[in-house]
Amino acid sequence: MAVTAITGTRVFDGEKTLGVTTVLVEDGRIARVGGDVPADAEIVDGGGATLLPGLIDAHVHTSRESLALALRFGVTTELEMQGLHTRDNRGDISENDALADVRSSGFGITPPGGHPSELFPEGFRPGPPPGVKPAGPAPLIPYSTTPEEAVAFIPQLVERGSDYIKFMVDDGSVEGHPGLPMLDQATLNAGVAEAKRHGMLTVAHTLTLDATRMAVEAGIDGLAHLFMDRPHTAEIIDLIRDAGVFVVPCLVLDASMMGITAGDLADDPRVASRLDAAWDTTLRSSYGHYPQGEIEDVLATAKALGDAGVDLLAGTDAAMPLPFLGGIAHGASVHHELQYLVRAGLSPVQALRAATSAPARRFGLDDRGRIAEGLRADLLLVDGDPTTTISDTLNTRAVWRRGTRLAP
Repeated sequence: MAVTAITGTRVFDGEKTLGVTTVLVEDGRIARVGGDVPADAEIVDGGGATLLPGLIDAHVHTSRESLALALRFGVTTELEMQGLHTRDNRGDISENDALADVRSSGFGITPPGGHPSELFPEGFRPGPPPGVKPAGPAPLIPYSTTPEEAVAFIPQLVERGSDYIKFMVDDGSVEGHPGLPMLDQATLNAGVAEAKRHGMLTVAHTLTLDATRMAVEAGIDGLAHLFMDRPHTAEIIDLIRDAGVFVVPCLVLDASMMGITAGDLADDPRVASRLDAAWDTTLRSSYGHYPQGEIEDVLATAKALGDAGVDLLAGTDAAMPLPFLGGIAHGASVHHELQYLVRAGLSPVQALRAATSAPARRFGLDDRGRIAEGLRADLLLVDGDPTTTISDTLNTRAVWRRGTRLAP
């Protein structure tokens, strides 16, 4: 197989900048960083550009079409936090270099009638359209109201190919549906303990401070959201830090819940050129369920967590191109999330780690998230220097998935 040499490019390896150097790609892997260019190599001139690891969105609900859209924005891996793309349902995706790769929790543990049922209009059925049979077996819906039920579902989710186990801890107050059925502490504790007994990573959907505390006290590994119902306290920051929990803030989702659209992002020609009408309309909309929220409080919480040394992972909660799920689009909103993280007070380098090495490390994806010899050649080449100007991540020059360059 031909060797590709990306020459004269500034390299951010997922942790730090290596300066201007050459990266060799062969057989879908990074063959070498630095050194001479082989005489028979295909040359890609990286002058004036920065080479990044392919970006990772640590919170999505996705489809084949959405995985293709994500890849066009240099997002080479999506981590599904509720959906169909468990191990047995994604074989063709794993081998298709025109799509972002994917990992999935399957469906999250929640009580009957609990989150996310309240998000959808009456009669709306997420999933394939009528008459279209989904690939693989029907999904397992792990409705649980007791510790025993939650414990019994864990081995079934593992057997069905879930890559990690998700728990919904949500009373509906942020979504405008207070009083939703919610997992109690005993059920959450038992489910998390059983998942860990099976060696599974655990994540929790938590939009309030109280739900966050419940999840951390249950021993959760990661939080799939940042709470938005009140400002942070030193106590909750310390609790998260001391427990070693990672956080996927999904600041773009919090903004959308507060009625803030992503119209400015949709107006950016670097984004508009890659979106169809449905996604454009979606970006210009918002969830709008929690207008009383304060985006500056959420940003301050993200900064406090970062300052405390908590691992922050870039995620968006991107789902379907529907206005009632608005303000977020696959691929594009990862770049928006990076901008929000910098607005919160993180450095551009910290923000880039949140979309590369940090999610790879926390989700056990040891073959990606960095630019180093032997790892997958999931790469994003952008004009400019996003380690100083974060919006330069949108200046896409080239994208590779497993060493295959995405067609323009």
